[in-house]
Amino acid sequence: MSGLDKFSEKVTRRVARATSRRSLLTLIGGALTGAAVIPVLPVSRAQAQGHGHGGGDPIAPQPTGNPQDPGDQTQCDYWRYCAIDGFLCSCCGGTASSCPPGTEMSPITWIGTCQNPADNRAYIISYNDCCGKSSCGRCLCNRNERDRPMVRPQANNDINWCLGTESAIYNCSTAVILGVALDQQ
Repeated sequence: MSGLDKFSEKVTRRVARATSRRSLLTLIGGALTGAAVIPVLPVSRAQAQGHGHGGGDPIAPQPTGNPQDPGDQTQCDYWRYCAIDGFLCSCCGGTASSCPPGTEMSPITWIGTCQNPADNRAYIISYNDCCGKSSCGRCLCNRNERDRPMVRPQANNDINWCLGTESAIYNCSTAVILGVALDQQ
C-alpha cells in the first residue's frame, strides 16, 4: 500500500504546484455547468417516437377486419385519411370514427371525398375534431388531397373546428364515412 500512497501523494503535489485555487474552482464550475447543459442538447429521440407514430409507446395496428374497409387506422396512408390534418384518434384511445373517452366530437366539420381501394368508389368523409383535452400528440398526419383554399372553409383542413363544443381545445381528428359520392356525369 505504501507504493499507492506515494504515487497519489506525488500526483496530488504535482497538481497543487501546477494549479491555483481559482483555476481549480473554475475547472469544477465549468464541469458542473457543462453537466447541467447535457440534457438540453438536441439529440435524436427516435426510440421515443414510437416507430414513426410520434411519442410514447408503439401503436398496435388497428385493421377494421372488414375486407370492404381495408387498411390500418393508425397509419396516415389509410384510405379514409385522404384529407386529414391532425392527430389520429385511432392512436389516442378512439377509432377512425369515434372520439377518445373524455373528449367531445365537434358538430362542425370539414369534408373530403376519398377513394376506397376495395371497391374503387369515392366516399364522402366527414372529418370531425375531438375536443376537450389537450392535443394527443400521437400519429400526426397532414394530407391535403383535394384541400380547398380558405374561400371554401367547409373543405379546408387548416381550421380549428372545435368552435361548436364546450371547449375549444383540440385533441385529435376522426374520419367518419357519410356515404357514397355521386358519380359526375
